[in-house]
Amino acid sequence: MASTRAGLSRRTVLRGAGTAAFAGLSVAALKLPFFEVSGAQQDPAACRAGDVSEQERRLVISNWPGYIDPKRKETSTFQVFQQQTGITVDYTDDVNDNAEFYAKVRNQLGSCQPIDRDLVMLTDWMAARMIGLGWTQPFDRAKVPNLHANLIEPLRNRQWDPDLEFHAPWQTGLTGLAYNAAKTGEVRSFSELLTRSDLKGKITLLTEMRDTMGFMLRVVGADPRDFTQDQWDDAIEELRKVVSDGQVRAFTGNDYTQDLAAGNIVACEAWSGDIIQLQFENPDIKFVTPEEGLSLWSDNMIVPNGATHQANAEAWIDYYYDPEVAARLAAWVNYICPVEGAREAMEKIDPSLVDNKLIFPDAESLADTFDLMPLDDRQTIAYERDWSDVIGG
Repeated sequence: MASTRAGLSRRTVLRGAGTAAFAGLSVAALKLPFFEVSGAQQDPAACRAGDVSEQERRLVISNWPGYIDPKRKETSTFQVFQQQTGITVDYTDDVNDNAEFYAKVRNQLGSCQPIDRDLVMLTDWMAARMIGLGWTQPFDRAKVPNLHANLIEPLRNRQWDPDLEFHAPWQTGLTGLAYNAAKTGEVRSFSELLTRSDLKGKITLLTEMRDTMGFMLRVVGADPRDFTQDQWDDAIEELRKVVSDGQVRAFTGNDYTQDLAAGNIVACEAWSGDIIQLQFENPDIKFVTPEEGLSLWSDNMIVPNGATHQANAEAWIDYYYDPEVAARLAAWVNYICPVEGAREAMEKIDPSLVDNKLIFPDAESLADTFDLMPLDDRQTIAYERDWSDVIGG
């Protein structure tokens, strides 16, 4: 059952780090050009490797930990894929952090060299970064028909890949608010979280800059999908004031879940999949759609340049966009299923999950979702520096 899986987050920039670890990262370190690689822009067509999928029924995947149903189980989605296709999958859960993974592969991809992987799963902002650099291969549309037919509408038309040429969402989540109903009254908005006196020193925010600052931009009346430098400055100054006033106990990775369950904090910025896991043990933990809306994000399958088994990777993508397969995966990982029709398929797999809006949100729940606009290198460096100054200082 899903409640037994490892409670691992795919979202934190400093994975599980919490405030102490982040504070130990110097501001000077964040001034380094994390994403800027001289001469790194590539033409995917010039970095394409020969596809040996027909001769080598093999596939090499890098994913986040705890992000697939048990691979050794004979009836798992993983094993059934291998049985149906004859493709042997070398699956590694070595994506622990987007920036860390980028640092590991940037020299090879920036010089048009292979990284010995056929498929990697990265969060929206990093997938957008790698696509923009020309480090990923376009899919053969004819080989991923289920992707184009079954991707849910809210995940279509991303600014950075509107036609699904380069990415396919693996799993999706929401960033919103959570509170412990045994310890405090309902928290209805991000503004409340930041200003209510009864919550002072009893809340946490996330170390993921893009999640937290998306909400801060909403708080100051800006659109996270299209904002100006002045609006960013207003949002970061508002956060600075909140921190200096002592409203925030800590900036955390997914370790906020322990404090929320224990009552050490009473409310927090939270990821939907984490809260589902907490609710199995503690029904007093509530997830809230704040008045500012919800941040909608995905971890995405992309094919890096130099992949030699692209057709096998496309077979994997198409397989996981079958609604029944997608439902079986969602029953384990408990994040939003990106596949249309999976909710109906879940009726046969685990009826208790069919009406869970954190796995199958309705149109109303997703009506006011947002993500942060793509950032270039200059913005990324400057904004990460601002962010460190506030939460590390």
